[in-house]
Amino acid sequence: MKTLKSCTKSTSVANKKRKRKEGRSDKKRKETDIEKHHSKLNNVYDDLEQASDDESPESKDVESMSEDPEVNDSGLGEGSESDEDLGPSLFNEEGIEINGRSTSGDSGHLSSFDIHLQHHLSKEEINNRRNWEFKWEVPVNGMSNCKWTGTGQNILEALDINSCDGLKPKLYQHWMDVYQRSGGKAVNSSLQKMFFSLCSSYRDILHCNKRPFYHKGLEDMSIMDAYIMHSLNHVFRTRDLVKKNDAKFAKLGESADGDELRDQGFTRPKVLILLPLASIMFRVVKRLIQLTPPSCKLNVEHMDRFSTKFGSEDDKGNDQMDENGQESGNAKPQKSYKGSDFQALFGGNNEDDFMIGIKFTRKTIKLFSDFHTSDIIVASPLCLVNKIDEAKSNKEKDVDYLSSIEVLIVDHADVIAMQDWSHVHTVLEHLNRLPSKQPGTNVMRIRPWYLDDYAKFYRQTIILGFYSNQDINGSFNHQCSNYQGKVKLICDYKGLLHKVLPHVPQIYERFNVDSMVDADARFDYFVQKVFPRIKESDQGGIMIFISSYFDFIRVRNFLKSRDASFCLLGEYTTQSDISRARLWFFEQRRKIMLYTERSHFYHRYKIRGVKNLIIYSLPERKEFYPEIVNMLEGSDNNACTVLFSRLDKFKLERIVGTTAAIRMVLAEKGVFVFSH
Repeated sequence: MKTLKSCTKSTSVANKKRKRKEGRSDKKRKETDIEKHHSKLNNVYDDLEQASDDESPESKDVESMSEDPEVNDSGLGEGSESDEDLGPSLFNEEGIEINGRSTSGDSGHLSSFDIHLQHHLSKEEINNRRNWEFKWEVPVNGMSNCKWTGTGQNILEALDINSCDGLKPKLYQHWMDVYQRSGGKAVNSSLQKMFFSLCSSYRDILHCNKRPFYHKGLEDMSIMDAYIMHSLNHVFRTRDLVKKNDAKFAKLGESADGDELRDQGFTRPKVLILLPLASIMFRVVKRLIQLTPPSCKLNVEHMDRFSTKFGSEDDKGNDQMDENGQESGNAKPQKSYKGSDFQALFGGNNEDDFMIGIKFTRKTIKLFSDFHTSDIIVASPLCLVNKIDEAKSNKEKDVDYLSSIEVLIVDHADVIAMQDWSHVHTVLEHLNRLPSKQPGTNVMRIRPWYLDDYAKFYRQTIILGFYSNQDINGSFNHQCSNYQGKVKLICDYKGLLHKVLPHVPQIYERFNVDSMVDADARFDYFVQKVFPRIKESDQGGIMIFISSYFDFIRVRNFLKSRDASFCLLGEYTTQSDISRARLWFFEQRRKIMLYTERSHFYHRYKIRGVKNLIIYSLPERKEFYPEIVNMLEGSDNNACTVLFSRLDKFKLERIVGTTAAIRMVLAEKGVFVFSH
């Protein structure tokens, strides 16, 4: 790291020299800005280094740029893209694009990409950022129960959703063409363009009311398409800037102002997309390929390998997603008592340890590219954590490809939370660190804020999911440090108690907690108030539902210490033990069954013989509540007891409704009964 520190020192000297030059006239500054931000070259930049692929030996066939001029993504060779290839666009006399989607000499007309990355962040701004609060609120069109809230300036007040400001014309035109060819109704939809504009603002975003594809078979494509287009736009604008500056260096040589031409990070990857399952990754990458303009994907390398490795049998037999991103109707429906949502989510490739690099050359999309020389990395949190652990134990390996991530997207955060959100926490901790090895980039081209270790303040994080919880919210609040600010969606819920079978009384008992870290309050209440009632009762068929695995272990150990008659049904229980436990419980050879939310998430068991349900902790996924409570169907004198505290507000409001949840948390009395 001695070299990096020396670079940091030299950067500080350069910054001081730059400040001494700030006395130049406004005219001189404007002329320099025009030269700096004028981008007319639309080619892919050079590979930063040649390296072996961490994913597979097959990826060692990374092409030599000098050997194959047809796929050379370096320099302006024959057939390279020019401004005329970019689609409809207007230029002024100075050659600066003036259609609202590019840069100009006036900073007020810079693209959001330029404004965000060229900003010189001061220590004072960093300190002020820590005091930012969510102050402003804006209603969401088409979602009467939701509103956007954010820190800093209210960017939604004057947002022109019809402009798709900042999106390259070529990308925009192809995006609209894809919808028009497929007859999509989402063409020019306000929701679609609004979310893209929100992404293009480079604020951190938390959107946890995103309708997933496995509910009713349709995903909220306006959200997925928007973040894919934002990712493509960021990658293509990055390569344009680098290629323009490459040409300047080639023309001016040593006389080029290196301080004005800093345009890179330590490594090439700029976009990281975290997804929970390989089947979801398959959908996202296919959609990314569909939304890439035809001139940039004359060839998609290793597509067959990609389909074989990550696609399901149904995926190989037919294309389930049309160009509009909707189900094509060719997929064969599967009948199961577990429900259509379960089949849609787990019917494909359920692998949760995957990672793939995607690289864009002049006319080719290269799948399985080396991670260090990829533009976009799509991975599961588990795989990245494994890579991080490998790098710690093996000095030959590294995860330096995480050092220069500028856009992080976490999609289906709720599913990742069912797996293990701590993996996301670990990945966030390792993003934007100084690399462990000498970077292959020319250090004189590295942006100053990378060398100053400020990269985390420039990274945009977009978290998307069906719901939020304390872990997701905590990561967004404490591990996302974008200097631009934050925007998140807040929703009022109506609840879903109406989905519970009639005549099932649901008794909610509130226990008190003293702090956010009070882990004993729930357990103490169960031991002192609930378990004595269980012990005194002669009735069997008592199921205790627990959302947390750690609580599950704690209650299990307590029941063992009391010689209670119980059986287990957890996520790590073997299949033979599960079958035995379900039989024993149904035949009342065991009085109590412990059942976890993750076990229900992965298997959707229907437990027979439930007569008394105790919900030790509410489920994270609201749809599980009626499924669990309705297991009481057919039993006489059924009863349901739910334990909750004020810290369960996120879960509570999704089940009983926002209004009722607030009343239950603040009321003086601690017992509430719902029945219909």
